[in-house]
Amino acid sequence: MTQMTIGHLYTSLHAGCASAVARVLEAYEVEVEYVDLDPDDIEEALEGAEVDLLVSAWFPRDEKFAGLGRRVLGDLYQPVVSFASLSPLGPVGTLTSADVDRIIVSDDSRQALEDALKQLPALSVLPIESIGEGALIGRLEKARDAGERPLVVATQPHAVFHTDLLTVIEDPAHLLGGEMSARMIMREDVARQADSDLLDELSEMMLGNRVMSALDYVISVEGQDPEGAAEAWQRGRLIGR
Repeated sequence: MTQMTIGHLYTSLHAGCASAVARVLEAYEVEVEYVDLDPDDIEEALEGAEVDLLVSAWFPRDEKFAGLGRRVLGDLYQPVVSFASLSPLGPVGTLTSADVDRIIVSDDSRQALEDALKQLPALSVLPIESIGEGALIGRLEKARDAGERPLVVATQPHAVFHTDLLTVIEDPAHLLGGEMSARMIMREDVARQADSDLLDELSEMMLGNRVMSALDYVISVEGQDPEGAAEAWQRGRLIGR
């Protein structure tokens, strides 16, 4: 196979991940093209052969995209919705409105927060502020400078976790849900034509949350293009592997 189309959600996080995967494909002399997807486009893009490889689906949340005629590959990183704060605090189950004065939640984590608050009555009285992923760092810098004490709910990996702004709060009951697995989905007809060594390398590829947060940061905050960020990762210049 000499060409492959990667489909990914167009956020800096997913674009960075797709570009890192592309570095592996290119090492096998596969020419890569990209298709940007909205969440509602994924099934149609796979079904219509618009994309050959989806990077990535978060299992078990996205298991609906797997199935007949599709091969699931790898475990690139482990997304997890997390509680965090600007200064160290005890486990989330011990917190009250005396410890935190508001909740700031990234838009993609809002449903997980609402489910968790059903079991955290002491925190359910706090005002909730939803914010886009791209604006989270700026909002938290403003909160820090204003002396606010927010409880933050955001999904790792994220650029904010490449900074020293947040300390993750223990959530021993996994109120926000457990770890997921970011996996690739390749159309089976494409997999049958692909080099077996390439498939093995994709299956063994591991980026991890730390690398993904760094990729997100250099793309979304520093303005690096995804391909350049992926090259920095491959050459060991992004962070220590």
